[in-house]
Amino acid sequence: MDNFFKDTPDFKFHLENPIVEKIIKLKERNFVESESYDYAPINHEDAIDSYEKVLNIVGDICAKTISANAESVDIEGPKIENNEVIYAKGTSDNYNALHKAGLIGMSLPRKYGGLNFPLLPYVIAGEMIARADAGFANIWGLQDCAETIHEFGSEEQKDKYLPRFNRDGITAAMVLTEPDAGSDLQAVKLTATFDEKENVWKLNGVKRFITNGDADIALVLARSEENTADARGLSMYIYDRKYRAVEVRHLEKKLGIKGSPTCELVFKDAPAELVGNERFGLIKYVMALMNSARLGVGAQSVGIADAAYREALKYAEERAQFGKEIINFPAVYEMLTNMKIRLDALRSLLYETTGFVDISKVYEEVKRERSLAKEERMEMKKYLRLAGVFTPLIKLVASEASNTIAYDSLQIHGGTGFMKDFPIERIYRDARITSIYEGTTQLQAVAAIKGVTIGIFLDQIKQYDCEVLEENDILKNKLQAMTVLYEKIYKKVESIDNTDYLDFHSRRLVEMAGNIIMGYLLIINSQRDERFRRSAKLFINLVSSENQEKYDYINNFDLEDLELYKLKEPKIS
Repeated sequence: MDNFFKDTPDFKFHLENPIVEKIIKLKERNFVESESYDYAPINHEDAIDSYEKVLNIVGDICAKTISANAESVDIEGPKIENNEVIYAKGTSDNYNALHKAGLIGMSLPRKYGGLNFPLLPYVIAGEMIARADAGFANIWGLQDCAETIHEFGSEEQKDKYLPRFNRDGITAAMVLTEPDAGSDLQAVKLTATFDEKENVWKLNGVKRFITNGDADIALVLARSEENTADARGLSMYIYDRKYRAVEVRHLEKKLGIKGSPTCELVFKDAPAELVGNERFGLIKYVMALMNSARLGVGAQSVGIADAAYREALKYAEERAQFGKEIINFPAVYEMLTNMKIRLDALRSLLYETTGFVDISKVYEEVKRERSLAKEERMEMKKYLRLAGVFTPLIKLVASEASNTIAYDSLQIHGGTGFMKDFPIERIYRDARITSIYEGTTQLQAVAAIKGVTIGIFLDQIKQYDCEVLEENDILKNKLQAMTVLYEKIYKKVESIDNTDYLDFHSRRLVEMAGNIIMGYLLIINSQRDERFRRSAKLFINLVSSENQEKYDYINNFDLEDLELYKLKEPKIS
């Protein structure tokens, strides 16, 4: 197919979600900018038309440039020359194509050269780019840093840095992790010291596993408060590469996403600008950035899953064994169908979550311009709560599913899939990182369990239940039965009143909720488009058995069993 947007009708379907009208109305402030910018929409239909035209361009670039370069980028990879990261040629070509099309910083306000798009079309673009090349999706997705500067930076910083994204096509990096502070960002040691004489902050220390680390603009988490060891001593800073005060000490040699440079950086009196207020670096600014990153990895995971499914389908339709194409064997078409229905479910959850984040973010923007009415404040609070638990949920389920789908796709390819002759070998390697970076699956379960413990998931499930029409009562009844099991088993876990016991089962509980939610979303989607009816029926049948298995495991698991898991094997002398 010559266009990744046109060959995926789901994208237009999700752009037509009723919630999008509310998002656009808020984002465009009732379309007042149409008087100042000739490319600003004049109404809802005009906005949707703009999104589709831009996404059509992205889809074209994905098919003809990014996808075409993926294999060579995987082989060539980046390198260091004169303390500078040099992208593979294909990576540079990809980025230049998107920059030339005016698509860097597409969600920024028009006053800074952006398109003022909400998250929805941006996330759709990210999914397509990940399908084309998951490694390049990381470089593209780091323009989230521009959103962070827009949200928390000073007016001077916004004017200084934000126009450069669209105008100059600059790149960005999120510089958080350190050798001794992986997932535990509270342990960050890189220091930020204010130089009174030069009237500037200076950064000193080492960062590791930094995606696109030698970017033009970096958001750096650093310890600004002496004699502190927790999150309250951390602040966020902007570092501009023009100062050349950072040594790119090492490029990691990785299993996958090889086109995306992963760097070890040494900061040596690197001048930097404080973002927002001191001591809010982790507890406010990085948390906001991480929510965007979780959504980004969710989109990346769905894109990888889509690529893996398409490769499996194509191979199964062409490969003949025992006198017929292998797609005609039950063992193969079961795998393919399960890939497709899970992909439909994941995509539904991805864009449902995007809608929650979109509304909460746009209300934050409006709040900076005027006081919100009581109803608006209540609605913002509601969507912030939903976004807070749905973002780790989509990151968890989509990343794990992308690995499973890539695994099954390679299995369908058989021995040839293990060779570098087919794209699935690269896709399989690329998928593995999605459940590790931006917070492992285990950490996402800890973040999302709040949706279980304070009833956010259950309340939303009940809301979805009210939206199901009578014609879907059979499927609805199955989901209601799954919900009863979910409530029952959580109450058992809660009654134990043991934090370790809850943490031990958190992933199972979160996945049970996620399966029910995705089932409802597929039914609701099928009420707007018949295409989803098969996926709804088969997905609910599939996850009903999965949830029963999780229920049985937890139900038969006693607190004493937890102690058995804690026992260490005796040392071998």
